[in-house]
Amino acid sequence: MTTWPVYRFGPFELDVRERRLSRRDSIVPLRMKVFDALCVLVEREGRLATKQELLDAVWPDAAVEENNVAHTMSVLRKVLGDMPEGQAYIETVPRVGYRFAAPVERVDAPGPHTPPLAALRARQEIRYCTTGDGVRLAYASVGHGPPLVRASNWLTHLDFEWESPVWRHWWAALSRHHLVIRYDERGHGLSQREVSGISFDTWVEDLEVVAEAAGLERFALLGISRGASVAIAYAAAHPERVSHLVLVGGFAVGRGHIGTEDEREARRALTSLVRLGWGTSNPTFRKLFTSRFIPDSTPEHERWFDELQRVSTSADVAAKLLEIGDWIDVRPLLPAVKTPTLVVQCDRDHVVVAERGRALAAGIRGARYVSLPSANHLILQEEPAWGQLLDELGLFLNW
Repeated sequence: MTTWPVYRFGPFELDVRERRLSRRDSIVPLRMKVFDALCVLVEREGRLATKQELLDAVWPDAAVEENNVAHTMSVLRKVLGDMPEGQAYIETVPRVGYRFAAPVERVDAPGPHTPPLAALRARQEIRYCTTGDGVRLAYASVGHGPPLVRASNWLTHLDFEWESPVWRHWWAALSRHHLVIRYDERGHGLSQREVSGISFDTWVEDLEVVAEAAGLERFALLGISRGASVAIAYAAAHPERVSHLVLVGGFAVGRGHIGTEDEREARRALTSLVRLGWGTSNPTFRKLFTSRFIPDSTPEHERWFDELQRVSTSADVAAKLLEIGDWIDVRPLLPAVKTPTLVVQCDRDHVVVAERGRALAAGIRGARYVSLPSANHLILQEEPAWGQLLDELGLFLNW
C-alpha cells in the first residue's frame, strides 16, 4: 500500500501530499504560500531554515522581498496560536531565519486523528467529453454528496485554479457537502483552445454537454459573475434538472445594452488593453486588471492573476469573451426560472455593481437576495464576507 509522510505536533496534523492542516477534527484553512512555508519548517524537524532558503522554496519563480517571509511567519504564528513574542512553534533566529521549535512526530500514513472530511483536499478527477460540433471539453469532479455544477465564468483553468488563493477555498468548502463539477469552456484552460464560433449559445451548450457527460440527472447550479447568466439560461431551459440555483456577483444584461456611451467607451478601451497587455509583466496593466476584480488583494493574489493571464487563454480570446459578455441579455428568461434561487452580491463590487444584482433578483420570482460587505468581485477566504457566504449557502443548500 502506498504511504506518504504525515507530521504531528501539539494538537495539529500536517498532511503534505493532501495539503491539509488539521487541529484535532477541524480543518485549518491556509493560503498556499503560508502552507508551503509551514511544510518547509516542519520537514526540517527543528533545523534552521534561513530566509533565503525559505524564499527559494516558497517563491521559487518570483522575485520577492524578505518582508514576505516575516509576514508569512506572522500569519503562521496566529494560525498555530503562538503569541507574537512566543516560541512555542516558530522560533526566530534574528537576521538569519526561522526554526520549528516544537517536537514533531512523523508517520507514514494518516492516523486515527485524520478528519472524516479527508475529501476536502482530495485530488480532483479530470475527464474529457466532446460537444456536438466536435470541441473537446475538460471537466473535473471532487467531493461526495448531492452534485453541484459551476457554470464556467470568464477565465478558468481546472489545474491552475485548484490551488489558487482566489478559488481553492471555494472548492474545498463546497466539496465537503457536494460532488462538485467544474469545467473549462471552449477556448479555456484544459479544454480545446483553437476553436471558432464562440458565443453565449455555445457557453450554454458546453454546460449541457458536461452535465450529460457527468451523468447528472438533477443538480444544484452555481453561476459566478457572467456564469450566472449561463446558469439562468440553462435553468430556464431545463427546470427539471436544476434543484437549486446560486448566483454570485451575476447580472442579467450586459453593459452593451444598458450602459451610457461613456461606459461603453470605457469597456471598449478595456478590451483593447486586454488585447495589448494580456500575459505581459506590465505593472500598469496588472494593477488595472487585479484592482477591478479583487481590490482588497495581496501580492500573492496579484501574482496569481498575472499567471492566470498566461495559462488560461490567449489575448484575442480573452478580449472576444469580454465583448460577448457585454451583449448578454437573459432578462426575457428570468420569468421562466422556476428553480429556488439565491442571489448574492457584494455591496461595493465595481465589476458588477449592487444595483445589477438587485435587478437580477427582482426578475426571478421568489429569489432570495443577500448583500455581503465586500469590495471584491471574487470573494476571498480572508474576508468576513466569505464566512457569511458559507452560512447563506448552508441554509439554502440544506447543509
